[in-house]
Amino acid sequence: MVLHLHDTSTRTVREFASIEPGRVGMYVCGATVQGPPHVGHIRSGVAFDIVRRWLAARGYDVTYVRNVTDIDDKILHNAGHEDVPYWVVAMRNERAFTEAYDVLGCLPPTYEPRATGHIPEMVDLMQRLMDEGVGYAANGDVYFDVRAYADYGSLSGQKVDDMLAADDAEARSKRDPRDFAMWKGAKEGEPSWETPWGPGRPGWHIECSAMARKYLGSTFDIHGGGLDLVFPHHENEIAQSRCVGDDFANYWLHNAWVTTAGEKMSKSLGNSLLVSEVVQRVRPIELRYYLAGAHYRSMLEFSDAMVTDAGQGFQRIEGFLTRAAEVIGDGFDVDADNRHPDFDEAMDDDINTPQAIAVIHGVVREGNAAIARGDTETARSRAQSVVAMLDVLGLNPSDWRRGDAGGRLEGAVDALVAVALEQRQAARERKDFASADAIRDQLKAAGIEIEDTTDGPRWSLSDDGGSSDVG
Repeated sequence: MVLHLHDTSTRTVREFASIEPGRVGMYVCGATVQGPPHVGHIRSGVAFDIVRRWLAARGYDVTYVRNVTDIDDKILHNAGHEDVPYWVVAMRNERAFTEAYDVLGCLPPTYEPRATGHIPEMVDLMQRLMDEGVGYAANGDVYFDVRAYADYGSLSGQKVDDMLAADDAEARSKRDPRDFAMWKGAKEGEPSWETPWGPGRPGWHIECSAMARKYLGSTFDIHGGGLDLVFPHHENEIAQSRCVGDDFANYWLHNAWVTTAGEKMSKSLGNSLLVSEVVQRVRPIELRYYLAGAHYRSMLEFSDAMVTDAGQGFQRIEGFLTRAAEVIGDGFDVDADNRHPDFDEAMDDDINTPQAIAVIHGVVREGNAAIARGDTETARSRAQSVVAMLDVLGLNPSDWRRGDAGGRLEGAVDALVAVALEQRQAARERKDFASADAIRDQLKAAGIEIEDTTDGPRWSLSDDGGSSDVG
């Protein structure tokens, strides 16, 4: 089978071929850390985590770079509002993003560079652009001359004359209102770094061009990010890099937005849903399952009810694995050879996760039927297949129960419930049935149902949780 990806730059599905056989360089635009992450932010993290996992499953050695923009206008504005240094706001929110990635099972990047740690690389790139005649300095700022790059607008499909002025249009001495700032001259009270053109701070777009080149070289395979970054951010990255002779990214992948009530989730609309709050209401693994259930290029409407409905589908998968383990008597190792070929075909088709999940449910139905007729070997085979496929999506339940891959919250719940059940069992053994019943009732009040089986008690979340054996 051959992997195909929808490349934004060509607006077609292209056969994927890594520049260096066996290795993939992948750069994904990460957070601008002016505030904590909402579900819309973290969808990109989950989407490209799945792309990365699939490339690894296909045998590629993936170098995954996801940057942090830790200096920009909004960070400075928020820091001023709080009367704290800019880095206090940036670091606090960077930690919040890391926690959100972790709790939703995203693997850590190979490199996670911060913009402020790469000023020398940006200065070097700007100097090269000025030497090429496409960059110019004016009153302490440094701009990119968009008309000097003939292909400007090719990624977004726009013509220069139809474009609005760049976001920093109030700046003086620009040759063209559409020219964008690569460097912003120092303003009173703002942090600044020294350059040949005077003190200041980086513009947004120069950061990613410089950091991608440092960690992946002048040419790499995949550049990812949200759909809202196509213009101007990714358009400007391409212009900067190509004008110094870098091929830059070979494939461009963009995930669509998460919406609430039909509008893009954003802080400005006041409809953001912070990940830290959502995972208090729904299981993190079910939130990841919900985000994975839509194709990465499809808009996704969010509500707690929709996540809960999706979670019921994941609970059916978990239920099958629990029953299969009881019948077989042991767990299931991850083996790529056990994946269903239709799953691989779906993932090779531009990472078609909805179809891949449909294949998983089909195998679950076969496994449940095998358990019902007492066919242990078929049940084992189907369970091994399900686990192998879930592992590619970052949804292997055993990882989350162990606390691996960002499942620390569920691991903590497992441990706490296990302690309560041990106390309940001790009360029953000393015939203190009133205390045992009280513990059961307290767990039920917390939304945890207990089922006593021949293999010991099993607990599940009464509304939105899976299940766990405690022996």
